Amino acid sequence: MNKAAKNNFKNKLLTVFSLLFVLLLSSCEEVVNLDLETGEAKIVIDAEILWNKGTDGSVQTIKISKMAPYYNTSTPKVSGAQVRVVNSEGTVFTFTETDPGSYVCSNFVPVLNMEYSLFVEAEGKSFTAVEKLIPTTPISKIEQRYMPDITGPDLLVLSIFYSDPADQENFYLTYFTTDFLKVPYYIISNDNFYNGNEIKDEFSDVDLKPGKTVKILHKGISKNFYNYMNLIFEASSANPFAASPANIRGNIINTSNSNDFALGYFRLCEGEKVDYLMK
Repeated sequence: MNKAAKNNFKNKLLTVFSLLFVLLLSSCEEVVNLDLETGEAKIVIDAEILWNKGTDGSVQTIKISKMAPYYNTSTPKVSGAQVRVVNSEGTVFTFTETDPGSYVCSNFVPVLNMEYSLFVEAEGKSFTAVEKLIPTTPISKIEQRYMPDITGPDLLVLSIFYSDPADQENFYLTYFTTDFLKVPYYIISNDNFYNGNEIKDEFSDVDLKPGKTVKILHKGISKNFYNYMNLIFEASSANPFAASPANIRGNIINTSNSNDFALGYFRLCEGEKVDYLMK
């Protein structure tokens, strides 16, 4: 075979391999939707009573929806439910549907350490739960500092401090929200090793820069809710918004069929909100 023929053969061979390579890359980019089994669409009750310091806590919202198939881009809302919360003195607070699946009470009266019961009638099922309104320890100071980072520029670290009461067991949930985070950064903590001492929660990110505003919400939570959140963090690799490998059971029970429980957790928390501008 002469040199020209050899080169022509090599060019044709290279062209064939190039086409195969392009086809291979194209096939790798094809989206494959698996045919997943769809289980029972459980009712989800997002029932948080949050009393922020400096407010009267009178407006509260409870949201009710249903589980959706994995590939759904929207969550089915549950309308027509009957929702009420009753405190330990027998006072009834009625939640009225204002938007599909959203139930609002405008005259709620929060009392720290008081016990409240949730009652929900939805789609022919009755659900209930009981919790106390847990106080929080106020934030005593907020600081920022630079932390050396061997992989790049030094990182800005935001720290909040609060003094834990010595005469009780306490549990906390703090989260940080800012414009470059798709979901808030959460920290759950307890006073097992810090009882009666100062506790510090920290937040840092490569995109945390001077001029950025970080919204901080610091809440007191019950021991049971702390354990529930721990399970969610463990099951979802510390991301509470990720798809959990199992339906983690909360405290909302079905009054007639204990196996047909609702997802979610009825919790009542005192919270403190602070907006901090990074310097």
